[in-house]
Amino acid sequence: MAGRVIAITGAFGALGRAVANMAAGQGARLALIDHARTAHDCPPSSATVLHLGGVDLTDANAAGAAIDAAADRFGGLDALLNIAGGFRWETVAGGASESWYALWRMNVLTATNASRAAIAHLKRSSAGRIVNVGANAALKAGLGMGAYAASKAGVHSLTQALAEELKADGVTVNAVLPSILDTPANRADMPKADFSAWVQPSDLAAVMLFLASEEARAVTGALVPVTGRV
Repeated sequence: MAGRVIAITGAFGALGRAVANMAAGQGARLALIDHARTAHDCPPSSATVLHLGGVDLTDANAAGAAIDAAADRFGGLDALLNIAGGFRWETVAGGASESWYALWRMNVLTATNASRAAIAHLKRSSAGRIVNVGANAALKAGLGMGAYAASKAGVHSLTQALAEELKADGVTVNAVLPSILDTPANRADMPKADFSAWVQPSDLAAVMLFLASEEARAVTGALVPVTGRV
């Protein structure tokens, strides 16, 4: 990662922080993008870390401005990690139609807008990379996972379509498919679960950073399960 310029969306959340801290430790230059206005436990602003809070990535213009600001600050862009997203558990019968639209916006539209804004910059990199966050649950949706799984299936299709679109330009596009991340919020929601079976954010971060590295040049269009022992 040394010297590589990486834009991370959803950078102030649990997974985003894990990825940002690991990438910073490996010498990357980072643009940390989030809908939240302030960051906690992230690499602090510095010559090699740009904080871009308060960004609504469902707005194509806002996404473009954030990505362009990152490229302007560091003189280019090598990788985009699309972590921004959301989750809701509700049944189809008992849920709201609005949830389907909301999750599509949070999961598919954010990744689409950020990716579209980044493409021109990534084509100028010698090793352009996009890494999306899909979901293992989208491969076979369980109870209450309909809207979420459908939106993450959209991320999977976006990944594959972009991989085909950009492979002639040397830009790879892949997605990781986690199961349950071991975060304080998930522990609070599922207090009786076996936390040891869950995926550590740092383990998922390591897979994402490999896919964002120069060494991952031969991998594109892949949907990589990262499921721990779930």
